[in-house]
Amino acid sequence: MTFIRPAHPERVLPPHAPGMRIGLFGGTFDPPHQAHLEATLLAMKRLQLDRVWWLVTPGNPLKNTRGLAPLAERIAAARALTDHPRIDVTGIEATINTRFTYDTIKWLIARCPGVNFVWVMGADNLRSFHRWQRWRGIAKSVPFVVVDRLGPSLYASASQAGQALGYARIPEHAARSLPGRRPPAWAFLHGLKSPLSSTALRALRDRPGTPKPEPAPKAVTRKGGKKPGK
Repeated sequence: MTFIRPAHPERVLPPHAPGMRIGLFGGTFDPPHQAHLEATLLAMKRLQLDRVWWLVTPGNPLKNTRGLAPLAERIAAARALTDHPRIDVTGIEATINTRFTYDTIKWLIARCPGVNFVWVMGADNLRSFHRWQRWRGIAKSVPFVVVDRLGPSLYASASQAGQALGYARIPEHAARSLPGRRPPAWAFLHGLKSPLSSTALRALRDRPGTPKPEPAPKAVTRKGGKKPGK
């Protein structure tokens, strides 16, 4: 298999090739935290993904971007946290000038023929998915997987989008087949119960008198260079 390797990580696509199973995990990552990494590794393992691309967005159209850390700073923090050979962190949305997930996905599909993309989201995002621009178009463009979280997973499937797309949900035990399925198709993965959220961490970070947090530790490697979840 021949990879298309980037000459500059912010200007071209991460490594990819026809037939690869690649997860797309989008967000502001302000700041990135361990639950992001754990959700990525869970999806990678359960869906048997070859790679996962973290798409660090310039700003979420549904959220107040006032006080948002600079894009380059968030990308650097995400790379320091992940440090995984199969996780690629990119700010390509700023380069291709897309603000909405639908446009980003269509751009990627057009330029990566034969790649089996899967959109990865947390259960909290499924709750608000119906507010995303052209959310039905997203569901018809790529399969997606929802990773549970402590709290939101209890009612995410009952959300407007969850109900509307209930017919396309596949059993969790069949999640491995998701990347090869024709959309709309989605699965809900259980197993992650982290209470961490970027919103809470950002509020703590921005509180007056709060010390600056230490840099995120790199993922611990096991003997032989393999990392947890690989």
